[in-house]
Amino acid sequence: MVFYFKARPDAGDYTIYMGADKNENEELIKYGLPEDVWFHVDKVSSAHVYLRLKKGESIDAISEGLLEDCAQLVKAHSIQGNKMNNVEVVYTPWSNLKKATSMDVGQVGFHNHRMVHVLTVEKRVNEILSRLNKTRVERRPDLKAEKDASNAAEKAERKMQLKDKKRREEMERVVKERQAEIRSYKGLMVAEKMTSNRQIASAGKSIQEMEDEFV
Repeated sequence: MVFYFKARPDAGDYTIYMGADKNENEELIKYGLPEDVWFHVDKVSSAHVYLRLKKGESIDAISEGLLEDCAQLVKAHSIQGNKMNNVEVVYTPWSNLKKATSMDVGQVGFHNHRMVHVLTVEKRVNEILSRLNKTRVERRPDLKAEKDASNAAEKAERKMQLKDKKRREEMERVVKERQAEIRSYKGLMVAEKMTSNRQIASAGKSIQEMEDEFV
């Protein structure tokens, strides 16, 4: 079971979600998307909460309100953290999560600790949690199918981008060739390189004679 929540409206159309237990957390770790940001209470047990960003968005651009929703949710779903004030919550891109075979179910590490952000939650805010819980939806998603669909869409997008790039490069090549032809033609029309009828006459040669010599 996965629980889905809608973030505060003024933050934009964002979905926050979390697994119902450690086994679901394991699935979420395995089948996360590049747009996902993972949240967890630092140093104590808690739910794994995820925020799904829009494509191309950076973790550094997450608004304070959106961070507060995620942090309150993960704090509330920590047996120890929910009872504590000034709780530290860590968050990082899903791609930075590291899962070793020796780790317990639901346990993760990080590839790069410099990509881990920390924020402090001073206290539980029931108004925020009440608003989030009113939007909660429970589903049993096929996470693997969702991951496969996302990968297929990303592959198709990269293919289209490559096709567009090749088309632009071909257009640029054609334009450059035409510009080169124009410059070459203009060079042929330079006055110093042209022979007038008067010059021919002064040289004592007829046009026919010059044509014969050219041939």
